[in-house]
Amino acid sequence: MRIVIQRVKYASLSIGGSEYSAIGEGMVVLVGVEERDTIDDVEWLVKKTAQLRIYNDENGVMNRSLIDTGGNALVVSQFTLHASVKKGNRPAYIRAARPEHARPLYEAFCARMSQALGRQVATGVFGADMQIELLNDGPVTICIDSQNKE
Repeated sequence: MRIVIQRVKYASLSIGGSEYSAIGEGMVVLVGVEERDTIDDVEWLVKKTAQLRIYNDENGVMNRSLIDTGGNALVVSQFTLHASVKKGNRPAYIRAARPEHARPLYEAFCARMSQALGRQVATGVFGADMQIELLNDGPVTICIDSQNKE
């Protein structure tokens, strides 16, 4: 399971030209699932994400987590995180999980993230064509892959 975290001042997600969800300060989390991922990958990534210290403390040092700040999260499924461009210029998505495997793990990530934060996370719609508008803060962008824990 691969995620990309962006620290944001705000973010909104639209589907078909209508706003579906929005957050204030917090993070956008793009989630890509591959076939070998399990619920253990979800658990590890949720803990890592919720406790990731990317927010400034009173001294201006990134020492606070989303839990500490009370910030929000927008969690969006994104199979393209597993794109391979080794051959040619057209991305291949053979490592991305099929929807019947990916959807339950994405939904578990959203549910567990809500539990970890003690508040509901905003989401997109699995498999939908979505547009995300956001204001990066920093910018701070972190990539984490549960298959590369060391």
